[in-house]
Formats: sequence, structure tokens, C-alpha cells
Amino acid sequence: MKKILITLGAALALTAQAAGSFPDKAVNIIVPFPAGGSTDTVARAMALSMGEQLGKPFVVENRPGATGMIGMEAVAKAAPDGYTVGVMFLTHTVLPALFGKVPYDTVGSFAPIANLVWLYNALVVPAAMPAQNAREFIEAARAQPGKLTFGSGGNGSPAHLLGESFRQSARLDLLHVPFKGPAEAVQGLLGGHVSSMFATTSVAVSQVKAGRLRALAVTSPARLAALPEVPTLAEAGITGFDMKEWEGIVAPAGTPPEIIAQWNRELTRIMALPEVRERIAALGMVPAAANSADEFTALVRSELQTWTRFVRTTGIKAD
Repeated sequence: MKKILITLGAALALTAQAAGSFPDKAVNIIVPFPAGGSTDTVARAMALSMGEQLGKPFVVENRPGATGMIGMEAVAKAAPDGYTVGVMFLTHTVLPALFGKVPYDTVGSFAPIANLVWLYNALVVPAAMPAQNAREFIEAARAQPGKLTFGSGGNGSPAHLLGESFRQSARLDLLHVPFKGPAEAVQGLLGGHVSSMFATTSVAVSQVKAGRLRALAVTSPARLAALPEVPTLAEAGITGFDMKEWEGIVAPAGTPPEIIAQWNRELTRIMALPEVRERIAALGMVPAAANSADEFTALVRSELQTWTRFVRTTGIKAD
């Protein structure tokens, strides 16, 4: 009898064939944003480690568009066999309330596997902008009502939510400019097409260190190790921004529980590797503690309720 390889999962419950190794072919990881953003970065770090550990290709496929809905629809419609998974993130719990209808059920169309990372954001502006801190930016915005803008990776994206919260809390007249993903939004900021944006620290750190962007404040409750010199918004007198993003892996609904469990165990092992944690920390992210599929499912449900209330309370709309 052939020796069974170390696997992510047991034989697929969807078939009546003899037990086999999983994966025995390439695994597809759908990222619903263009290459270059934080979501893509996390997926590629994970795919690299998974491929090295399991000896099969883990291929990242970027399916951008419609604030991530195109990619997530592809995940929802994929065969529930463990060979196609996708990266779900906070935005997907906002979109139903923002748009009224999405091409899948945010909870029912997916089988959550595990949350991978937590992310915080930094309020960044072009290095050429005179404002040196959040207070100076607020003063500049108040002196020029309707002139300054904030970019985001799309309607309902965390950058959109944070920008709108910041605008309302500071009573500013800022115009939202949505782009087709966070990487494109950063390029728009670098090109001077927008005045500011809330960028994940994974994206902001390299641009700030290169001197192309200036970080005015971070949204975390305490200063971040990746940007220790940058004060929090609370330090600037702006409260209510203790918001952290999350990014995890989901499979199509109907994927056998044993496959989900094996995926979860392997992800937990991969995310505990020192080299993976160092890679993620260097990007300004915080690796999530080991969590079960049920715990991730509960997080998705809770976030869906939270952001539905937020959209209704603030009156935020898709631009």
C-alpha cells in the first residue's frame, strides 16, 4: 500500500473513490483585489509557505472588480472540493448594507476556514503636503471646504469606512474618491490625484520609509511597532477609531467538514512558523491567534451585524 503523503485533508467526501492525498494538484487562492494590496500580500505569503510545506502549487489568482464582489462570487460558485478558496475580509460584511444586494450570501455561500491576520490603518498624505500631523490636516481641510479628498480601494472598503468616520467625527467637507483596489488608491495618492487616504500599515510602511508618503496618525489604540514615531488618532484628539481589519480564508459552501478541518489545521501550523510571522509583522500586520472554523464563522456573522448598523446609522452611501 502506498505511503500516504502528509496532507491538508483526507479523501474528498464528495467522491466514492478510494482514499487519496490532498492536495494532489494545484490549489487556487482567489484574491478579490488587484495585485499589490495588503490582501494580495497576505495571500501570497501564505501561498508561498503552503507550497513549500506541501509540495504542490498554491496559485494566487487576482479577480478584482466591484469592491471584491467579482472575486467572491467566483469563490462561491467554485466546486466545493477544497481546491479553490478565497480571501474574505472586512469589506464583505459591509457590502450587503451598502448596496442592498450582492451576488452571493455573505454567510450562506461560504464555509469559513480561519482568520489569518489583523490589520490597522494609517492616515497618509503625499510627502509634499504641508500638513505634518492629523491636526494640521484637519485645519487645512476646514480652511478649504470641499477641496481636499480621501481615496479608498472602493465603496465599502475599510479605507472608505474610516475616511467617512474621520470626515464625520472631525466635521470635515472631504470628497471620497473610490479606486479599483487599495494598490490603485495608493498610486492615486502618490500621483497627487487624491489628498489623503487611510492605508493599511502593510501598504503604508514601505511608502513612508521611502519618503513618498507621510503618515499623520494610526488608527490603533497604541502606536504600532512598524511606525513607532507616528501618533494615534486618539493622541491627536480624534476618538472612536479603534478599528482593525481582518483577512481570512473561506471555501465554497458545501465543502466537506473534514476538508475544512484539515485546511484549518494546516493554516494554523503555517501561521505559527516564525518565518511566516516575521514576514507578516514586517508588513505591519498582526498574525491572528489560532482560531477554529466556527470562531471565524462567528466573526463574520458579528461583523455583518456591526457594519450593517454602521451603514444605517451614518447614512454612508456608495459613490
